[in-house]
Amino acid sequence: MKSNAWLVSGVVLLVLIYLSVFTVHMTQSAVVLELQRPKEIITAPGLYFKIPFLQQVKYFPNQLLVNDSSPAEVITRDKKTLLIDNFSMWRIVDPLKFLQTLRDPENARSRLDDILYSELRVEIGTHELQDIVSETREVIMEKVTKEANPKAREYGIEVVEVRIKRTDLPPEIANSIFNRMRTERDRIAKEYRSEGKEEATKIRAETEKEKTILIADAYKQEQIVRGEGDAEAIKVYAEAITRDLKFYSFIRSMDAYKASLKNDTTVFFSDNSEFLQFLNSPK
Repeated sequence: MKSNAWLVSGVVLLVLIYLSVFTVHMTQSAVVLELQRPKEIITAPGLYFKIPFLQQVKYFPNQLLVNDSSPAEVITRDKKTLLIDNFSMWRIVDPLKFLQTLRDPENARSRLDDILYSELRVEIGTHELQDIVSETREVIMEKVTKEANPKAREYGIEVVEVRIKRTDLPPEIANSIFNRMRTERDRIAKEYRSEGKEEATKIRAETEKEKTILIADAYKQEQIVRGEGDAEAIKVYAEAITRDLKFYSFIRSMDAYKASLKNDTTVFFSDNSEFLQFLNSPK
């Protein structure tokens, strides 16, 4: 019986020792509660003791945590609506205050979203869309981080950094802008086509003008050459006539006979017709 009693006592003692010892790791801090009231805050790693059943330990991470917020709509100073997708890095700096206000990281993320969204909305409301997209994003994030920290410390947490992952327009506004851009591009394309047609008409008109001028110049040159040729022919004829008038009259009459007296042609002339002088003449 005594051996059994010693065995039971040993087991109970081991259980009590096991329940009395706890370890705090390098990535943790701890709060010792006694009857649900804070008794001790432990931030250094090591092996510690507590009173079994009377005290309990709450552990909290002390490394840097990331909170990826859901996209939210904000309005800029020039009344443009933006869809901001941001994330933040934070840590627990006061485990006791964190335990008393938020109790666990999930509640902390929800509360941090509210704080950051409020500060983002205020800060972005002082900037125009163009500045937010291209120039002042870093300044905005630094100011949001600075303004959010006093509110976050009320819950025992510190905001280390806030960053914007993506800035978009809300879907309905984006569609409206895309449609407006498409309409504008169509208008510009129509202007280009209209200008192209106008330029083509000018080119065709200029080409027709040059064509008409060239044809007129060619016709003028043709008439000049033809006139010169006719003048030369008349000159040759005149010289031929002056050399032998009778021979010229004979040749002209032969040409006239050939042109008028064709096959199967009947012509009536008087005996003394001048047209038949070379036919009637014995010489």
